[in-house]
Amino acid sequence: MKKVVIMGAAGRDFHNFNVYFRDNDYYRVVAFTATQIPDIEGRKYPPLLAGKLYPQGIPIYAESELTSLIKKYKITDVYFAYSDVSHEYVMHKASEVMAAGANFSLLGPNETMIKSRRPVISVCAVRTGSGKSQTSRKIALLLKEKGRKVAVIRHPMPYGDLVRQRVQRFATYEDLKKHECTIEEREEYEPHIKNGITVYAGVDYGAILRQAEKEADIILWDGGNNDFPFYQSDLEIVVVDPHRAGHELLYHPGETNLRRADVLVINKMDTAEKKKVNLVLENIQKVNLRATIIRAKSPIKVPDGKEIKGKTVLVIEDGPTLTHGGMAYGAGIVAARKYGARKIVDPRPFAVGSIKTTFQKYSHLDKVLPAMGYGEEQTAELTKTINRIKCDLVLSATPIDLKRLIKTNKKMLQVGYDLDEIGSPNLKEVLKKF
Repeated sequence: MKKVVIMGAAGRDFHNFNVYFRDNDYYRVVAFTATQIPDIEGRKYPPLLAGKLYPQGIPIYAESELTSLIKKYKITDVYFAYSDVSHEYVMHKASEVMAAGANFSLLGPNETMIKSRRPVISVCAVRTGSGKSQTSRKIALLLKEKGRKVAVIRHPMPYGDLVRQRVQRFATYEDLKKHECTIEEREEYEPHIKNGITVYAGVDYGAILRQAEKEADIILWDGGNNDFPFYQSDLEIVVVDPHRAGHELLYHPGETNLRRADVLVINKMDTAEKKKVNLVLENIQKVNLRATIIRAKSPIKVPDGKEIKGKTVLVIEDGPTLTHGGMAYGAGIVAARKYGARKIVDPRPFAVGSIKTTFQKYSHLDKVLPAMGYGEEQTAELTKTINRIKCDLVLSATPIDLKRLIKTNKKMLQVGYDLDEIGSPNLKEVLKKF
C-alpha cells in the first residue's frame, strides 16, 4: 500500500483526492499540506467527505512540515496539486521531496476530469489575472441570449466549514451571505449573479456537477488561477496575458492549458507592448498550431471617472492577481493614470495585521493595496488599513462592490472592465460554430 501526502491549497488537492484517492485501496492518504491560503493548515479534511477509508478524516499541515512528514510517516509518494507556480518552483519542490526519499508525482487531466451529461465549455488561463472572469461572463451572457440554460461551475475556494461547503449554489446576493463568502469568493460569484447566471462551487465536484446538470443544458467551467478544468470539456478556451509575455511557457499548469486549448484569447492587447504580443504569438506557434486565436482588450471604465483628475488616490486591486499572480498593478492603476490622478498613495506604511504580512511576503507591491479578505478577521484588517490612509478617493478595481462589505468614510469609485474582442474571429462566432 502506498502512503501518500497531497500538496495543495484547498482546491485541486481536495478534488484530486475525491476522484482518484478517496475509495482507492491501493493508497492511504496520510496528510494534506497547504500553502497560499492563510490559516488553512491545522484543520482536517472531514470524515464525511473523506469516505469510509478515513473514519478520522485527514489532517492538513503547513507545507513547511513536508520533509518531516515524509520521514515521520515513511511516505512513499507525494502528489503536487496546486497551481500558478513556475516550472522551476515545481522542480524545487520535487527535489525537496526526493531528497527526503519519496516519489514526486502529478495527476493529469485523464485521471481527474469528470464526464458531464451536458456539453461543457471551459475557461482557463496561463496565469492568474489574465482575464478569465470577463471572458466567462461574456460567454455566459452570449449563451443566455441564445436561450440556453447556463450553470457556471467555479473552481473551488472552500475556506470555511468543508462539510457545509460540499455543494454550494449561488443565485442571489443573499446566497453569498448565507454561505459566508470571503472577498475572494464574492469577486468570482457576484458578477455572474448580477447578470442573472447561477453559480455552483464547493468541495465535491462530482456532486456539484450532478446538481448543476438538473437545471442547466450547458455547463460553463470558470477556472481558478491557471489550473486546468475539473471536467471533460467539449470546448477549451484559454486566456493569455501579453503583459506577462513568456509566462505561458514558464508556469504550471498554465502551459498545459496553452497546449490543450481549442481557442486562445490574447487579452489586454490595447495596453500591452507590441513586442510582447508578438512574443506570445511566437510561443503559441511553437506549441499549439491548431488553436483559434481571438484578439481582445479589456477597456477600463469608471463611472464619474472625471473626479479622479488631480486627486490623490488609493488603488485597491484584485488580491490573487497581485499575490500569486505576480502582477505589480492591475486595472486600478491603469484607471488612475488614464483619468489623470495627481498621486497614487503607497499603502504599505498604513497596513495592519495580515495585510502588513502580505506586503512583506510580496515585496514587488508598492502602489497598490490587494483586496485580501480570507475571512472576517482579514476583511476587518483590510478595512482598518483603508481607513488609516489619507487620500481624496479610493479606486476599487475588484470585480465586486467593496462598499457592501466594508465601512469607510472615503469616497470609493468602482473600476470596471469587460472583454471586448478585436475583429474576427470572436467569441460569438466560436460559440455559434460550437
